[in-house]
Amino acid sequence: MIKQLFGIFCLVMTVLCSSCITNKDVVYLQDKGNVTASDSLQIQALSKPYRIQVNDILSIDVKALDKELVEIFNPTTSSSNNSGRGAEQGLYFSGFTVDLHGNIEFPILGELNVLGYTVEEIEAMVKKELLAQYFKETAQIFVTVKLAGLKYTTLGEINAGTRVIYRDRVNILEAIANAGDIKLTGDRKDVMIIRQYPQGQKIHHIDLTDINAMKSEFYYIQPNDMILVKPLKRKALGGGQTAVQNLTTIVSVFSVLVSTYFIIKSL
Repeated sequence: MIKQLFGIFCLVMTVLCSSCITNKDVVYLQDKGNVTASDSLQIQALSKPYRIQVNDILSIDVKALDKELVEIFNPTTSSSNNSGRGAEQGLYFSGFTVDLHGNIEFPILGELNVLGYTVEEIEAMVKKELLAQYFKETAQIFVTVKLAGLKYTTLGEINAGTRVIYRDRVNILEAIANAGDIKLTGDRKDVMIIRQYPQGQKIHHIDLTDINAMKSEFYYIQPNDMILVKPLKRKALGGGQTAVQNLTTIVSVFSVLVSTYFIIKSL
């Protein structure tokens, strides 16, 4: 009986000792030997221009020499100034929302289809239409188009929730930091990004412990991305996160086995 208990104890100890979370599991952007010293200084993130989707909210600002002429085209500016919510948050109530057909309703110009366009392309489109229908070249108009915040969602081994960052460009590490970082039990080697496309959703994977993640086209997040962090297999095994926690578990298991043995022996 004692040999069987000792065998069980050894098995449990082996499993728990192998379930410690190491630095390799939690350190971001490690050089895993596939990047030379010179290459690591030249890493550039690959990011495709974002193309507008349904339900996106746009801020469109029109400027000209005569400010009074462009007031009608800037409802976002006047509304946010009077809302008391702050200019950025006010855009959610007064910005131009892309409808299910990919259109926005713009003053004077009417419906404009912006689905699949970049913000730069929309700027050129709006300026062209304004010059064709309302202004002359001498008005010297200037059009700026921005997304009303970059919204994303986090799930899994990270603080869950939907967040908005008011910047044009945000990488996944910044997004994760804004959410309070991945938990110690989260799998940083296989972070899933669920991204919206006109034809539906796609799932992408990125290893945030590898410095080559900075070369990934998914290193920079896009509006409406979902960041899903799976638990490490070690968590599923029920082991501790550190060697001290595992040692405590081992001692507890050993105590239970010994107690069981003497109880059985006394029967």
